[in-house]
Amino acid sequence: MNSKHYTEVLIDGKIYALGGSEEEGYIQRLASYINEMIITLKRREGFTKQSAEYQNVMIELNMADDYFKAREQIATLEQQKAEMEKETYSLKHELVATQMKLEAVKTELAGMKSSSGSDRNE
Repeated sequence: MNSKHYTEVLIDGKIYALGGSEEEGYIQRLASYINEMIITLKRREGFTKQSAEYQNVMIELNMADDYFKAREQIATLEQQKAEMEKETYSLKHELVATQMKLEAVKTELAGMKSSSGSDRNE
């Protein structure tokens, strides 16, 4: 069973005591991400003049945007991975077929050498 970890984080100048099943470092990274988002938005002209509710909604929308873009990127990468796996399988199959042809040619060549050697001895 996961134990609960407690840590204090600083978000937008306020200290919050948080608890969760994740490690402290992970919770700190989450807080850092939120802080970066807040700092980025506060640098935009007029953002701080908006109501706190509007600011929170904008922060949430920007985080949701990052989340959905990451999901799209994951889907694209998973599709690329599947295509690469198919190509790898195809190349391995082609390699095996080529190796089998090579062995057949080697066997045929060895047979020709041995029959030509026996023809010379006669």
